[in-house]
Amino acid sequence: MQSPDVAQPSAPSSPAGPVVDVEQAEAALVEHYPRLVRLAYLVLPSGRGRGRRVLTAHCLVQRALPRGRTPAPVIPAQQTGRDGDPGYALIRLQVVRTALEAGLPLKRGAWPKRAQLPPLLPQVWGLRLFPRPGGADELALDQRLAALSGPARAAHALRGLERLPDGDVREVLTAAGVADVDAALDEADGIRDAYRLLDSPEFDPCSLQARPTDLLRRRRQVKASLVAGAALVVCGTLLGLPGDGWGGDGPAAPPYARNPAAQAALDPGKLTRVSPTAWKTAARTDFSVWPARGDLTDDRGLLRRALAVWARPGTSVQVSATPGTPSGGPAGPPQLLYAGTVDTARVVILYDGLRIARYAEPRDGSRGAALDFARVDGAGRDEAGAVVLSRADGNVRYLTAPWVRGAGERDLRAPGSGAMRLTLTGGVTSPLAGPAQRPEPCTSWNVLQLTDAAGTRLVTDLGELVPARLTAGPPDAPRPASGAEALRTWAPFACSLAAVRSAGVRSVNAWAFAEQPLPGAAEGGGGSAAWVCTRAETWRGGGARVLAQFHTPGGRFGAVAAKAQDVPACGEREPRVLAGVLWKSEAGSWYLLAAGSDDTASVRATGGVEGAARGRLLTVRAKKGARAYLEGTLKNGEPISGLR
Repeated sequence: MQSPDVAQPSAPSSPAGPVVDVEQAEAALVEHYPRLVRLAYLVLPSGRGRGRRVLTAHCLVQRALPRGRTPAPVIPAQQTGRDGDPGYALIRLQVVRTALEAGLPLKRGAWPKRAQLPPLLPQVWGLRLFPRPGGADELALDQRLAALSGPARAAHALRGLERLPDGDVREVLTAAGVADVDAALDEADGIRDAYRLLDSPEFDPCSLQARPTDLLRRRRQVKASLVAGAALVVCGTLLGLPGDGWGGDGPAAPPYARNPAAQAALDPGKLTRVSPTAWKTAARTDFSVWPARGDLTDDRGLLRRALAVWARPGTSVQVSATPGTPSGGPAGPPQLLYAGTVDTARVVILYDGLRIARYAEPRDGSRGAALDFARVDGAGRDEAGAVVLSRADGNVRYLTAPWVRGAGERDLRAPGSGAMRLTLTGGVTSPLAGPAQRPEPCTSWNVLQLTDAAGTRLVTDLGELVPARLTAGPPDAPRPASGAEALRTWAPFACSLAAVRSAGVRSVNAWAFAEQPLPGAAEGGGGSAAWVCTRAETWRGGGARVLAQFHTPGGRFGAVAAKAQDVPACGEREPRVLAGVLWKSEAGSWYLLAAGSDDTASVRATGGVEGAARGRLLTVRAKKGARAYLEGTLKNGEPISGLR
């Protein structure tokens, strides 16, 4: 049976509303804890005594966390620091709802609600706690609030403390289960003139005075508790003897016990640090042999913040992860790769065997911190050459592997321009222009050139933490894209790398699989076009992106003729491809041009264009806008379809 003022609690929001997980709600609760406790204190009835009212207010707020992921109420927070925070709106609604329930009278024959029971936690033994007294105005307001109903007190607190307009107050009270919201608002209208007093210490349950309880009564209670405790020990010993009785939980940890591995993962003193020369003798050459570098590797405060944010990032932290990368905390102490000052930020880079995590915060504080993840499992020497340290004003700084001897900046669009040398200071490069920030049209594409004892290789920034490696040549035998021929192959297609930004790309290979004479020599045309297939492999294995591109003589850029995703074409498993394009000659004639890799025996076009040819090249007259389907036969007799 319900009070006439409070109905059954309604659902917190519609399923279409934002979803709040428990970490986001905890961050909002901790950040705004004093205001939430003050709100609960104002809504609770005053008849139970100020001491119990204080503890109950703290209890209700501490129990307001949702379980798992919960739909958030679509009610704005309306205050600086809380505006648009669904975590705060959800916690506030739960506090108002339970405070109203706590004020309901107990009904005979009905189970009490949890909020109506005395709080189990927090408890204070031997002291009575109550807010600091205010003046005569605050005392008068407390008396006037005591005369109001619970929903009216909630309406007054939401108006005066939360600064919510009546429309939003109505939504909060309705969601909290108030049956007659209009009556509550009308009742609260009588004390609109007292909003300024709600910020007084009289109503602050977090700023308290302490006095002792009844000392003689407490002494008697202690003696009684000792006797009862001795009896429980005897009973527990008997029940624990072999035979029937309560059994153990086996290998399960005790309730609420902390996980030692998880605690160790958050201890800066247990971070793994590798010797600066370990890479020279290690069997593996990857991120696991990178030493800890930077000028802040001994800053325990910075390292502790980085580990804590990794384990439980707050709502103010900007978190990003490459596709397919888990963003949970480390299972054990990670390895420290870098901790230092970069430009205007303090940066920490950590490695847990599966992921690279980068924590960055401003020099003048931790607000505006960012946490980035990149999946790097299975990385070898080629993929573990560099990590992005920072991006600022369109420039990128990298932390390079300890085996890197030199670094340079090269424009992939200009293969004959050479590389500009970059300085390396403690493994950190001087800034170079990042391609991810370049506006259209694409006139250049700067890449990072790394040189070590094994040779020279190129990597490119695709907007993620780990740059992608660039290669060229047949998919079953790719080579670094740093050679003269590979650079000429990449030049017309460098800007197509923008199509695979932020896709978790591990490497991109450019394969010039065919060269095709252009028709129309009698019309003043001629020359040969190049067919190139670019394939972007991802760290997660799936999601590879394939582009078949067509480049005519004199053209600045290649044209995308076909594209596909999650197909084996142009890859190590299936190093073959067939693609076609409608091409217009200088005289205005349209042709279907198609080409296959060198193991293609014949090509046939059907649909809007009909034609066939022996060998791997097909040239057929066509009409503008025609759509054709390509099929081919390999030299071993297997069929091959055109890339779409």
